[in-house]
Amino acid sequence: MQQNEFITIVSPFKDKLFRLAKRLLVSNEEAEDATQEVLVKLWIRNETLIELKSIEAMAMTMTKNYCLDQLKAKRSNNMTIVHNNYTSNEASLQQKLEDVDSLNWVEKIINDLPEQQKLIIQMRDIEQYEFEQIAKILDMNEATIRVALSRARKTIREIMTKTHNYGIG
Repeated sequence: MQQNEFITIVSPFKDKLFRLAKRLLVSNEEAEDATQEVLVKLWIRNETLIELKSIEAMAMTMTKNYCLDQLKAKRSNNMTIVHNNYTSNEASLQQKLEDVDSLNWVEKIINDLPEQQKLIIQMRDIEQYEFEQIAKILDMNEATIRVALSRARKTIREIMTKTHNYGIG
């Protein structure tokens, strides 16, 4: 496979690799390193990539595994989820403050979820992967993924409801 072909194949999903790496590693620099490491590994295997049905699924799996290995290596348990995509041009200042507060709560709640639920929320609700793709990446069956996603969403909803109804939970 030529370099141009390789770039054409990986370009559509390389940003997803970075976002997954950033979600797990938090640091931009570490996420960039992880993404580059995965892309180098893909390039080394480029001759066998043509035979694969889903290069993207394999790349996401490689990214997830690489990041989890990095986290294990440094024994890091203080991961932070950052979401910079939310803006509302029409909201009042009060609404903006409330939205930022709610977003911070959701980030904290997601951060406290079990690792598997955290990954599933990231892939399904943020990256918009289909259940079949998540199942391949995480090597799980779709029913288990749906249950974990449902439990994660329920946990988030319950804590957010409690927080909004009673103040700081």
